[in-house]
Amino acid sequence: MRNIIFSLVSLILFASCGDKKNTNDRYIADASGAINNVSVVVDNDLWDGSIGETIRSVLAKPIYGLPQDEPTFTINQIPPSVFSGFVTRNRTVLKIETNKDAGIEVLTDVYARPQKVIVITGKTKQEVIDIITENESKIIETFRNEELAERLRQMAKSPHPFTSIKDKLGLTIQFDSSHRIAKETDGFFWIRKDITTGTTNLLIYELPIDAIKRNDSIVNQVIKIRDSVGKLYIEGPVEGSYLATENAYTPFHGETIVDNKPALETKGIWDVKNAFMGGPFINYAIEDKTNKRWVVIEGFAFAPSVEKRNYMLELEAIIKSVKID
Repeated sequence: MRNIIFSLVSLILFASCGDKKNTNDRYIADASGAINNVSVVVDNDLWDGSIGETIRSVLAKPIYGLPQDEPTFTINQIPPSVFSGFVTRNRTVLKIETNKDAGIEVLTDVYARPQKVIVITGKTKQEVIDIITENESKIIETFRNEELAERLRQMAKSPHPFTSIKDKLGLTIQFDSSHRIAKETDGFFWIRKDITTGTTNLLIYELPIDAIKRNDSIVNQVIKIRDSVGKLYIEGPVEGSYLATENAYTPFHGETIVDNKPALETKGIWDVKNAFMGGPFINYAIEDKTNKRWVVIEGFAFAPSVEKRNYMLELEAIIKSVKID
C-alpha cells in the first residue's frame, strides 16, 4: 500500500511540474505597441549613418494610394543597451547585429506574443545594407501581415451580428460591432463605421463571371464597374453627386490571392462627383470560379485632415478575412 501511495504522489508531482512548465510557456508577455509601429534595435552610430538611412528608406517609404505622403511604418530606434524589459514587447522588431555572418532570420514570439522579430546580421556595414535592400519586400510583408492579423484579433473581441451577408452573398467576413449596414439589397452591401473625423466604408457585391475579362484593359474595366456601382448606390451630399474614381491619380493594379482564390487588387483615390469629397480606396475583385462569379469587396475612407494609413490597413484586414462558401 505504501508503495502505491508513493507512486501516486510521485505521479501527481511529475504532472504538476509538467503543467507549470506549460503554464510558463503560455504566460509569455502580451505584445504591445501601436499599429504600424516598428522598433528598430540598432546602435546610435549605425542609425545615424548609412545603415539607418537604408532602414528608413525601406520602412518609412511613402505608401502608394494615399492622398498625402504617409510612411509605411512609424519607426522607433532603440539602442541595444536599453532593449530590455517592457521595451522588448513591441509587436514588430527589427534588430541589426554586426560582426556576424551576413544573413536574415525571421523569429516568432521571442519576447512577447504575438510578435515578429527580424534579425539582420553582417560583418560589415555594407553587408548589412545589402541584406536589407535585397529583402525589402520580405521585411515589409512580414511586418504588414503581423499588423493585419493584429487588427483582426482586436476586432474579433466584438464581432458584428449581421447574418444577411452570408445569407445573401454566401460568404463570411470579419469586422467589429462598431460597423453598421448603411444599405442592403439582394446582392449589395454598404457597411460604414463612424470615426473621429468621418467614416470608413466597405462595399460588398457580386458580379457575373463574364463581367471582367482578363485582357489589357482590365484596370479600366474595374474602374468602370466601381464607378457604375458608386453612381447606382452611393449618392453624395448634393443632388447629382455620387462616388467615383479620381481620374487625375493613376490607380495601382496588381494580382494577388484572397481566400485561396485569384484576385485583382486596385488602389487609388475616390472622389464624389459634383462635391468636394475624396480619399483613398482599395478594391479586390475575387474570382469565384466555383460559383461562376466575381466577389468584389472595396474599402474606402473619408477622413479629412487626418492620416489615413491605419484606417486603410484595417479595411484591408477586413477584406482579406473573407471566406467564400
